[in-house]
Amino acid sequence: MFNPKSNNLLDDQLAFSGLEMNWVAAAISAGTAIVGGIMGSRSASKQNAAARRAQKKQEKLAKKQAKATNKYNAEKFAITKQNYYNNRAFQYETAIKKWKYDQSIQDFEYLNVLRRYAKSEQNTEDQLVFNSIAAADAYSAEQAALNDIKAEDAFNKQGALVDRLEQEGRAAMLQGGVSRNKAIQSRVAAAGRNAAITDASLASSVEQSQRNMRAITLQKFGADMQARASMMIKPMKPMDIPMPELGPETIFMPPMEATPQYIPPAQQQSTIAPLISGFGSAASSLAGVDWSSAFGGGGGVGGGVSNPTTSAGNMFPIAPSGYTPLPGSTYNIA
Repeated sequence: MFNPKSNNLLDDQLAFSGLEMNWVAAAISAGTAIVGGIMGSRSASKQNAAARRAQKKQEKLAKKQAKATNKYNAEKFAITKQNYYNNRAFQYETAIKKWKYDQSIQDFEYLNVLRRYAKSEQNTEDQLVFNSIAAADAYSAEQAALNDIKAEDAFNKQGALVDRLEQEGRAAMLQGGVSRNKAIQSRVAAAGRNAAITDASLASSVEQSQRNMRAITLQKFGADMQARASMMIKPMKPMDIPMPELGPETIFMPPMEATPQYIPPAQQQSTIAPLISGFGSAASSLAGVDWSSAFGGGGGVGGGVSNPTTSAGNMFPIAPSGYTPLPGSTYNIA
């Protein structure tokens, strides 16, 4: 015999079983979403910490590199300046040595020129003295020749006079009267002619001697001029070589200080977003359960099952009165 009450209880249990399965699936999905959100938040937190550590490490390396660069630049700058001052001092010392050497060479050359000038001056004086002596000897020789001519002329005149007197005496002894006078006149005229010729020859010799004297004077003058022209011009002391001077110093600009390389901030992931997403997914899963269909209105024979309700603050549905939950299910018993 059919028992309507038994059928209603079976339907209720089946209905509650379907509701339980839907709710369990929703609870698992919600729990998974919540756990996934928590794990995502923890993973994001770990990744954020790793990014911060990497950023700090890069900043430390950048500071270390900047410090090493500044140290190197400072040492390089100091060495560059030291090399400059060393080279500058060396070049100045070299210039001073060269200046002293060039000055000594110039003084030595000037001294040699003075010596050559003194020798040239002495040679010129000697040549002038030689010219004077040679001219004096020439004057003396010419004067001696003129004196010889004059002496010879005087001797000839004296001989001619003696010869005329002898001839006049012989003429006077050999003849007398007019013939004697003519003979004497003839011999006197011949003696006069000879004397005139001798005087003319003497005068010519004297004039030639005077010309020779003038020639000797001109020759001496020409020789003196040539000697003076061959003489070196007196040298002038050259100006001192300018002493080298130090030029202006180089202005050094210190190297620009290197700053640590810019390290962009570590990318931070949100640790709240995974939780919000997880709880949101959980809420969506629970909200998808159709509680009204499971505990719908209207009852069967022997009384229907009232609509399931949930207590305030309680997510679990309330089982109807007289219902025995299946093993493992969780219901609040009314």
